[in-house]
Amino acid sequence: MNEGDAAGAAGGIIALIYLVILLVLVIGGWKAYSKANQPGWSVIIPIYNIIVWLQICGRPVWWFILMLIPLVNIVISLIVCIDFAKSYGKGAGFGVGMWLLPFIFLPIIGFGSATYVGPAAAENS
Repeated sequence: MNEGDAAGAAGGIIALIYLVILLVLVIGGWKAYSKANQPGWSVIIPIYNIIVWLQICGRPVWWFILMLIPLVNIVISLIVCIDFAKSYGKGAGFGVGMWLLPFIFLPIIGFGSATYVGPAAAENS
């Protein structure tokens, strides 16, 4: 096996791992959105999935604009992840975990025993 073949094989393995992670995110998100009585298919629609995510958390839709601003989007996405976790009865630590490792924590919400308890941000305001 020469270097080109090895690089091609490594690239194929990386692509396969990427596709598996993407599939886990889509299926876990679909189930989590469905638990919140939102269309599960909205997970796969760009922009619309963020709007539905904000609605599940109880945040205003205009926060989508904040997600377009570099550096601000990091803070906003962390806040929304924490709100998302709280909307399913989980704590802030779980939300931080979901922000850092969504391919692990989102399926836990989607397939686990977590139930949607309502928009967390709406309760705080």
